[in-house]
Amino acid sequence: MSRQRWLVLTVLVPVAAAAFLSGGCAKKVTPPPAVARTEVPPPAPEPPRPAPRLSLSASPSTIERGQSTTLSWSSSNASSVSIDGGIGTVEPAGSRTITPAVSTTYRATASGAGGNATSEARVTVTEPVAPPPPVTAKPLTDVEFFATYVKDIYFDYDQYSIREDARSTLQSNARVFAERQGMRFTIEGHCDERGSDKYNLALGDRRANSARQFLMTQGVSQDRIDIVSYGKERPVCAQQTEDCWQKNRRAHFVQR
Repeated sequence: MSRQRWLVLTVLVPVAAAAFLSGGCAKKVTPPPAVARTEVPPPAPEPPRPAPRLSLSASPSTIERGQSTTLSWSSSNASSVSIDGGIGTVEPAGSRTITPAVSTTYRATASGAGGNATSEARVTVTEPVAPPPPVTAKPLTDVEFFATYVKDIYFDYDQYSIREDARSTLQSNARVFAERQGMRFTIEGHCDERGSDKYNLALGDRRANSARQFLMTQGVSQDRIDIVSYGKERPVCAQQTEDCWQKNRRAHFVQR
């Protein structure tokens, strides 16, 4: 082998071997691991807002004209509270002294994110009882005294229980009877025209008896009181209206 050929082989063999090793044994590149995707949950629904709560009361609920009463209220879950009848917007809880001139139903309204709430309180205003005549005045006879100061009471439809306004009237009557201890009287029970004769006679009797029982709790002796029922036989008003029927549903006081 000539020297020139030996030199060529010496150069080419290592080069070929390197090329073979480079092409056939290349290092495999590992791709980076895939990043797992995190699912974001949807936002939770907003919980329902609580409904407002509200209470309104009047103490006392019955007053004489010129007297005062106190309205008291409390609320929860409310952003605003208002009371009609000339009072307007108020704090969530509190009280206020009022002097209504006439019977009034006060209505409170509480508003909030959860809705509205209402509450009512009724204040009944009665006429003041006229004071007895002064001692220096000419004394009234029993007949005059009775006619001046003894008042009838009235009932709701188909009822014989004593209403709040009737309680005040009966208390005033009891004071009159206490001043004239010898005065005896009859309580007549009356009804409006609706219902049968038999039913109204029984209802009128219950009304007269309710008035008598109340007077007895005020110290009026039972032996001074007689009762009788006329049912619907003796109306004081003949029109077929609620105002007229109300006048006929009464306990009427008659001196004897």
